[in-house]
Amino acid sequence: MSKGKNQHVVPHTDGWAVKGAGNSKATKVTSTQAEAIKVAENIARNQKSDTKIHGTNGQIRAGNSYGNDPCPPKDIK
Repeated sequence: MSKGKNQHVVPHTDGWAVKGAGNSKATKVTSTQAEAIKVAENIARNQKSDTKIHGTNGQIRAGNSYGNDPCPPKDIK
């Protein structure tokens, strides 16, 4: 199974938008960033891709991987 498109949560004139990487149109527009993150995470899980959360300035501030990460983080407990 091939990996899907990374899902970006970006500022939008009507709130926040979820966009697949390279797409010009939003998959979903929500009023809050938290709602958009939930939508993006669900899509990324289904497609085994990543989320990229952008801040109000447009720069990526966070993200998560839901696919096969070649360099997974190591838990130190």
